[in-house]
Amino acid sequence: MSPRGGRSAFRDCAALCVVLLLAVSGGLSSARAETKLQRLSTDTFTNSYSEHRTEVEPHTYANGSTIVSAFQVARWFSGGGADIGFATSTDGGKTWVHGYLPGLTQNYKGGSYYTASDPVVAYDAKHAVWLINYVPITTNEAAVDVGVSSSTDGIHWSNPVLVDKSGVDDKNWITCDNTSTSPHYGNCYVEWDLGFSTGQIQMSTSSDGGKTWGAAKGTADGAGGIGGQPVVQPNGTVVVPIEAGIGISAFTSSNGGKSWSSLVSVSGIDYWGEEGGLRSGPLPSARVDGAGKVYVVWGDCRFRNGCTANDIVMSTSTNGTKWSAVTRIPIDPTKSTVDHFLPGLGVDRATSGKTAHLAMTYYYYPVSQCGNSCKLEVGFTVSQDGGSTWTAGKHLAGPMDLSWIAPSDNGQMVGDYLGVDFANGKPFGVFAVAQAPGAQLNEGMYTTNAPLVVSPSEPRLSSKGEKRIASRTWVRKFYDDDHQRPIPPSEQIPPVQSR
Repeated sequence: MSPRGGRSAFRDCAALCVVLLLAVSGGLSSARAETKLQRLSTDTFTNSYSEHRTEVEPHTYANGSTIVSAFQVARWFSGGGADIGFATSTDGGKTWVHGYLPGLTQNYKGGSYYTASDPVVAYDAKHAVWLINYVPITTNEAAVDVGVSSSTDGIHWSNPVLVDKSGVDDKNWITCDNTSTSPHYGNCYVEWDLGFSTGQIQMSTSSDGGKTWGAAKGTADGAGGIGGQPVVQPNGTVVVPIEAGIGISAFTSSNGGKSWSSLVSVSGIDYWGEEGGLRSGPLPSARVDGAGKVYVVWGDCRFRNGCTANDIVMSTSTNGTKWSAVTRIPIDPTKSTVDHFLPGLGVDRATSGKTAHLAMTYYYYPVSQCGNSCKLEVGFTVSQDGGSTWTAGKHLAGPMDLSWIAPSDNGQMVGDYLGVDFANGKPFGVFAVAQAPGAQLNEGMYTTNAPLVVSPSEPRLSSKGEKRIASRTWVRKFYDDDHQRPIPPSEQIPPVQSR
């Protein structure tokens, strides 16, 4: 999200290239994959304060044959978009419809907020309702709240229901308990942080399909953090991986959100900051498989000599309290020049354990130390054995000049997260594609016209036995992801030693 900050506008910068895709194939990140794309949506707003012809930061979730993606439309430099858009397929990705959320912003059907940001999609199986969670932003950024819109078909959406209206919120996420045998079946959980106040983590629970939400609750230790992504295990335990002062951490609830544990450490973070002025960071991406194993990935440079490029690394847990040693996802050789960052992980919830199917998209620079000549590209990799082995990275989009990418108050922005999901066992994603700008930017939402299928002959790569060889300690220095609220040095907790 980017609700507070700079006021300059880069009118001659052009659009974003986020790609959040499905995945499944192999090859090196430098290898080119020819995929046929279909455009799902475009910015049709004309409000005076947005960078028009822009759509950014999509998140995608699937249930059965229905796939719903949500994204910012008409990006405003200082935070969010003119509205939240959606694109929905009810036939497994064959055809799509798109539109905007009503009653949210002043730009569409009677809303009152100025902009909205950080859209995240979930599905509540018990109440048969789709939910899009976001942070709406008032005029002059006087307040940032947390809200949810609902739909029974993923196409017709309700007016917003506010989860929290403290006005100091940031970086939300939503998930629902969809296991019918769970003691908390039908609960949905929203996470956010008080990014423009104390930085503390907050959680709220709904048990009626998002119509009403309980009082905000913090962790047992009153911890701060950013970018939490809650997931629910089949037994009803909620696990929330998050970036906190000690690195990647997690906390849990086993009583349906009545209370939340203290943070436990997953790992410290070693991070190479991307060159070229790109907005990026080591926020986690988390998913859970059918048996309740939780997977969390983030960008990290510990396996690279000199720590001058990031890989995507992973840790797993079966209970949210004990986490595995960090392993590298072998997208490229460690001696390559490729820098990988901003991953989006998907897990097929119909699979589990040693046969769990995973798909992941990510951004990358072919050359990490690229100065002012960086070229942004998008790639993907997949695993069909629970993350033990992966296909080599495959190119999806790019190269993109950084001058094509939508500007934000914290650098050129492709999005703060990605996501992938599986519809009937097939990975899907929606992503933003930018073309060279003309009079306006030229970037909208796209998907492939068919899911990508893995070839049985695709080589599988393992990073087993690799050891950490470098460090570049990452410490959070701001409560918010726009770098407007510095964390006092006394609260900047050094990371624990990485495993």
